[in-house]
Amino acid sequence: MADTLWQVVAAYAFALTGGWISTTLQLEHKSLCALISFAAGTLLGVTLFAILPESLGTAPTWGIVLALITGYALFFFISRHVHHVCPACAASHFDADASRHFSEIAGALIVALAIHSTTDGLALGIQQKSLGAEATTWSLFSALCIHKVPEGLALGSLLIGAGVQRAAALGWVAAVEATTLLGGVIGYFFLRDIPMFWLGLIMAYVGGGFFYLAVHAVLGEMLRHGKKLVLTTFLLGVALIAVLNIGLRMVG
Repeated sequence: MADTLWQVVAAYAFALTGGWISTTLQLEHKSLCALISFAAGTLLGVTLFAILPESLGTAPTWGIVLALITGYALFFFISRHVHHVCPACAASHFDADASRHFSEIAGALIVALAIHSTTDGLALGIQQKSLGAEATTWSLFSALCIHKVPEGLALGSLLIGAGVQRAAALGWVAAVEATTLLGGVIGYFFLRDIPMFWLGLIMAYVGGGFFYLAVHAVLGEMLRHGKKLVLTTFLLGVALIAVLNIGLRMVG
């Protein structure tokens, strides 16, 4: 229990760190672009090298594929009809005009990001049982912590750009990202003891969401910024998770 809960809290802390940086320092978008692409790579990496291999051992292939598509489709639907589920993965969409009209999108943004963050916490809450192997659980934890930093950064930057005071902006980041803790509690206390079949499907569903975030982030950044920087940092993120999985499996 302690291992799972501290990982959920740590992921939340990384989001707060990103929010604190964005409300304290002024970063160039090039630096944020590199971090976003790197984090996107880790999300794709953990889906390919951890979530899918483990999930395929718990449920039929057709079920895993369906769950993967469902996770992707939900984030696509929310991003298309409500708001972008992750301000970091859609950073290029949050231009000056979006900041000036923040009051018009604030509610939708909070709802969308809350669903996304709850899913992150849910994955951490059930991963000890659903993924099992130490290599896969640690790679999921690493990918989510890395992803949470630019997520907090982008949300904090958007709030500052909209004229929100720094202390209030950090408070909003803390409040919205607290849904990560909610997801962790739900996953650990209410879902972790359900049959492995359903845990595998849930993790595949989470992987579908991760796949959407990774693709959306990379395509968005490539359209607005240098392809070389985006692809290089993205592939580094994928490679990090691959090496982490291989290395921990060899040690284990």
